[in-house]
Amino acid sequence: MSTVDRILFFIKTKGPVSTAALAKELEMTPEAARQQVQKLLTSGLIAGQQEALAGVGRPRQNWVLTEAGNARFPDTHAQLTVQLIGSIRQLFGEEGMERLIEQREAEARASYLQICQAPGLQKRLEQLATVRTEEGYMARVERDGNDWLLIEDHCPICIAARTCQGFCRSELQVFQEIIGMQASISREQHLLAGAGRCVYRISRVDA
Repeated sequence: MSTVDRILFFIKTKGPVSTAALAKELEMTPEAARQQVQKLLTSGLIAGQQEALAGVGRPRQNWVLTEAGNARFPDTHAQLTVQLIGSIRQLFGEEGMERLIEQREAEARASYLQICQAPGLQKRLEQLATVRTEEGYMARVERDGNDWLLIEDHCPICIAARTCQGFCRSELQVFQEIIGMQASISREQHLLAGAGRCVYRISRVDA
């Protein structure tokens, strides 16, 4: 993986990040990291985002991916998908779109339930993250106190989801079925709402 790709991947999965964080991650000098950042800025692949500091001091500059930077990660057959969605709406109306979403939901449910069968909640979440990563979502599970976070750093169907947000609603319903009644899931960050990734919080339900 090239230095550029490593930087983009790091920002994608950990961003927003500072130049100092990039230098530490890539084991390079601060000056070398600044040079790489400048190249990416000139190429339009990243943009600055100021982080206000508590108290007195200058805001810290962090880096996030631009639309061009995000485009370096695969968006599965994006243009064709958008065209097909438009054709379905034109030919079959919103009812046809709902039937399409329901069919995709049923197929995902059957596939995920077959794979995610571990007895423990965390293991089942890790199985879900694995299959989502295989589908291009760059998913991982992290513990957050008594809760778990399912983090998806990329959405390979983002363009389609922007065109028809029913796909996102459908996914949340399927995730809840996989988790079962012992926990609840809610979406805390959403790419379509301007976040850098999709983050789901899973909390145990008190018996």
